[in-house]
Amino acid sequence: MLFSTSLILSCALLGCAVGFLAGLLGIGGGLIIVPMLSAILIGFSILPAEQVIVVAIATSLASILFTSTSSALAHHRNNNIPWHIAPWVMSGVAMGALISGFLTTLIPALVIKWIFLVCVVLIAINMVISSKRGDNAKQRALPGGPFISVITSIMGALSAMIGIGGGVLIVPLLCFFSVDMRKAIGCATVSGIVIALFGSIGYIVSGSEKLSLQQGFAGYVYLPALFGIVLTSWFTAPLGAKATQYLPVATIKKVFAFILVVIAGKMLFY
Repeated sequence: MLFSTSLILSCALLGCAVGFLAGLLGIGGGLIIVPMLSAILIGFSILPAEQVIVVAIATSLASILFTSTSSALAHHRNNNIPWHIAPWVMSGVAMGALISGFLTTLIPALVIKWIFLVCVVLIAINMVISSKRGDNAKQRALPGGPFISVITSIMGALSAMIGIGGGVLIVPLLCFFSVDMRKAIGCATVSGIVIALFGSIGYIVSGSEKLSLQQGFAGYVYLPALFGIVLTSWFTAPLGAKATQYLPVATIKKVFAFILVVIAGKMLFY
């Protein structure tokens, strides 16, 4: 019991930070959850080292399903979800999440890592520059819905393959097309639900024959860790969403850029 309680408490502490960032920035928190949860699983000797990363990614996606839902509800109450854009984004990331399993077998993991790493760094630079320009930034017309779906399907595939919610890429994309930062974050939270749902289903099905429910697993999803993360992230996500109503957009962009730099650093040495 002490063992299980300690693990759940460790995951609950992780969920506090992840939930707040999910609400504040529209990111599911997977790039924070995956390395931290991997360390927790190794520390508690839950699995052989070669299985840890897959379980961490699967559990991350499952937790994002709950965290993004809580965050999306809060953003909806604050009128921060642009529903004329959201269906196109959601359909795109759903398609991307579905095909991610096939892409994983075709594209080497190292290639995926470096593509994502370069994108994150460039996005961070753009966020800092746009935060300084403020209202003087160049206004770009939002493209048609089908184009948005195509672009976000690529982002959804990349996100599902490495166990994140998609906001890291979707928020900057919408901001690039002059969508208000708060509404871009709100839209990203909704898309995170879709990515997490389809991604989690894939990991549960594929891992069902390798890990059992008696061991605490639903496929590759480790249920005690999932419980611990969601136990706190469900409640801290609305706090992050509320914070977006009071922080200046330029400040949110700088925080987002800082998180991206941290993410890039983690990926470089992970």
